[in-house]
Amino acid sequence: MASPGPRRIVVLISGSGTNLQALIDAQGTHALPNAQIVLVLSNRKAAYGLQRAAQATPPIPTAYLAMQPYLKSHPGATRDDYDAAVADIVREARPDLVVLAGWMHVLGTHFLDRLQDVPVINLHPALPGAFEGTHAIERAYEAFQKGEVDKAGVMVHRVIREVDRGEPLVVKEVPIEKGEPLETFEERLHKVEWQAIVEGTAKALGA
Repeated sequence: MASPGPRRIVVLISGSGTNLQALIDAQGTHALPNAQIVLVLSNRKAAYGLQRAAQATPPIPTAYLAMQPYLKSHPGATRDDYDAAVADIVREARPDLVVLAGWMHVLGTHFLDRLQDVPVINLHPALPGAFEGTHAIERAYEAFQKGEVDKAGVMVHRVIREVDRGEPLVVKEVPIEKGEPLETFEERLHKVEWQAIVEGTAKALGA
């Protein structure tokens, strides 16, 4: 059963947070009504997305937990223990939805098992069934140069145990133009990501 008041969203990031910014700008608007980001968690201390959260109006609480420092400070701990620790931080925020927005760490079963009652979605810069895992944008661009694909895209999908294999909620195709530099293609694709992550979040919340 959903908590009363705005639906509570926890966002996990690793970098500059442009996708997070799209969510911050959309919360409480017609694009993402009755929704509030209650926590931004990063696995990189220098992630600019943490500043975006702090500068939001009102400021959004933030947290930081990186795997290597965690393992060093917990002798004998494993990657699974780290995933469980991340899940515990997320659970404390009592989310209705968890959004992975450029979170560069594959979360295992220990994370998902602790959040069984909370939907988790992920933004991935590729079409369903194509270029799963890391460096998807570069791999799609390279495949286009070789004539192996004629388009790329982005999707927002439910997170399951298999990486980037969960049910797609939003899929948007992004054409690759002949002769355009990788940087230009990447810039166009990121703009589509900002739309997709808001639409996917709204869909996951049933908005």
